[in-house]
Amino acid sequence: MRLRAAVARLVHGVAWRAEYLLDRLRGQRDPRVVIEPYIGYADPDHLVLRGRVLTALRRHKPAPTQSLWLNFKQMLSLFLTDEVAGVELQARGVTAISDEEGYFTLLLPREARIGAGWREIPVSIPGRKGSAICPVLIASPEARFAVVSDIDDTLLRTGAYSLLRNLWTSLTGNALTRRIFPDAVTFIRSLSQDGLNPVYYVSSSPWNLHHFLTRIFARAGLLRGPKFLRDLGLSKTQFITGSHGDHKGSSINVLMAANPDLAFVLIGDTGQKDAFVYRDAVARHPGRVAAVVLREPGPGPDAASSQAMAEIAALGVTLLHGPSFEGFAAELLAEPVSRKAHQAM
Repeated sequence: MRLRAAVARLVHGVAWRAEYLLDRLRGQRDPRVVIEPYIGYADPDHLVLRGRVLTALRRHKPAPTQSLWLNFKQMLSLFLTDEVAGVELQARGVTAISDEEGYFTLLLPREARIGAGWREIPVSIPGRKGSAICPVLIASPEARFAVVSDIDDTLLRTGAYSLLRNLWTSLTGNALTRRIFPDAVTFIRSLSQDGLNPVYYVSSSPWNLHHFLTRIFARAGLLRGPKFLRDLGLSKTQFITGSHGDHKGSSINVLMAANPDLAFVLIGDTGQKDAFVYRDAVARHPGRVAAVVLREPGPGPDAASSQAMAEIAALGVTLLHGPSFEGFAAELLAEPVSRKAHQAM
């Protein structure tokens, strides 16, 4: 075990230094920088703008009949990003610096007069022409609850419960061939109650797919909302930053802190440990989770997932599960889910 750990540390060190040197060479060779905006959100004190600084944006115009090989090449190109560190960004007098992977977060003071809904905020790089627009969702003070939903096999047909099926579907499809479950579109829209209740999406998919997923959502008519995706890049300490469960759990923590007065409905599936992640979230945040909804893709829940689901129900949280979300919205909305978190249970 000690030898394996030592080898892992050595390989990681070599890989991280190689990526660092490659990024430096790319930066010297290509000084162009562009901003890729992500969908932001609001907390009680700030508007949280997010994005990434790259040397170029890769945008494709796929055709529904194009070959699997072309799909694969286009998908692969989304991961071959040239990120730019140390770039200063500015919005409404607030500045931030892009990190080693090009990511940035701008925390704009939230003024009392700013109402609920969507805001489009320009973000620029001082000394350079042009800017990007970062959309931000501000939750309504009248919201009854907030919704957090997984993406793969919860909303988007993927087959993530099988590694080979997941890789095949993810790498050989395109934005026109990937399919959202029809019941997911109506379910999410019903829970939002015409935008009254904020909807957030949390996934272990990488940030490289933010625009790709946004395009799929828009084409299917799935409600727009801030996404919390995962950094799959190298850091000084890890090959991949954080595990599947850690990423989802920490994202839920952030969203609950951003909406301290709201109860939450957590939506996922039984194919990627969502039952465990949501069970732990219920335990960490007593009184904050009003309901857990789980799609059962493929073979359905295994024994361990079934046990986690039973533990969620035993904690007094409404648990709905099945191969489809049909009928779940009416059941949830009929319950007296209060907007005050401490009254949610």
